[in-house]
Amino acid sequence: MPRSRPTLTQLRAQVAQDIASALQGSDPLLRFSNLQIMGAVQAAMENLDQGYLDWIAKQAVPYTSTDEFLEAWAGLKDVFRESATSATGTVTFAGTLDGVPIPIGTPISRGDGIEATVTVGASVSGGSVTVTAVVNADPSGRTGAFGNCEANTVWTLGTAIATIASSSTGSSAFTGGADLELDESLKTRMLEAYQTDPLIGKTGDYVTWAKQVNGVTRAWCWPNGMGGGTVVVYIMLDVTEAAHGGFPQGSDGVSLSDPRDTAATGDQLAVANHIYTVQTNTALVYVVAPIASVYNFTISGLAGSSGGTRAAIAQAITDTFLREGSPNRGTVNLGDIESAIAAVPLTTGFVITQINGGAPGNITPPQGHLPVLGTVSYV
Repeated sequence: MPRSRPTLTQLRAQVAQDIASALQGSDPLLRFSNLQIMGAVQAAMENLDQGYLDWIAKQAVPYTSTDEFLEAWAGLKDVFRESATSATGTVTFAGTLDGVPIPIGTPISRGDGIEATVTVGASVSGGSVTVTAVVNADPSGRTGAFGNCEANTVWTLGTAIATIASSSTGSSAFTGGADLELDESLKTRMLEAYQTDPLIGKTGDYVTWAKQVNGVTRAWCWPNGMGGGTVVVYIMLDVTEAAHGGFPQGSDGVSLSDPRDTAATGDQLAVANHIYTVQTNTALVYVVAPIASVYNFTISGLAGSSGGTRAAIAQAITDTFLREGSPNRGTVNLGDIESAIAAVPLTTGFVITQINGGAPGNITPPQGHLPVLGTVSYV
């Protein structure tokens, strides 16, 4: 049976009883007696020991370990904490004199103060110049998802260059920025590694390899999805690309190292390049962003519900889609959606009357599509 750790109050009572039984006639419960003070100190020290033993027990097994002990257990299965990565992208500036360069190392900055450095320089040609840049770590040393931004975000040269406009005329989306992996994510990947066989190119192995790229939270594999000898890997980045609903930003394709088809870009390229280095066969691997299939709900019986209740209902449906949705024609059961809504307080008596204007039922999007919540109407 589970070990029951005594509380500090119980320890104090136990020490007082031990003193009273060992010293007949003493009263260790008197507020200012030396025996009462010594007993309280002894109980406090024992409470610290009990806490340390609990902590040791947690670090002694993979399932409850934390921090560097979690990393050590994970390392035994070749699973390592994913480092923070910086976002990269391209920026275009107008120029009036061909041949004038923007050199490597030139600083540029965003309107919110985020700074980047040019890593691939270029010279003006045909009235413009396009350079590649990487977002800098902030003064605290943090790198990560804060560097990601939309296409056509305005960037400004940190150093004036004659004949070149100081503000950009266009940019690609800056992608690839991800924060240091948290314990929860590392533990999930570690436990999957302990529960699975060695990676030899099975369907599930591609999912594992995709999740080894920082920022990837969900992945699915579709064998022969583009024909014989191909593998399609769908990915989602629910935290890093939260501004886009978790959908990767970039174009679908294969690794830059694989000349057999068009290379991916952005988030898809980062995953494709990684899988190419670890896959154990000659499959042509495509990394693909799922397509969002929007589902609108109509619910009766809750017309007078509060804004907080409605927000909780929307989150309950979204969480169900997150758990059960799959681009491999995965089915989200209507009963699971109803159960999730029923778990929200003050929703007694609700009925889902329509989904996308039709009769409610189980949701099975087409291949390559992932269900997302649209609107919830109350009648």
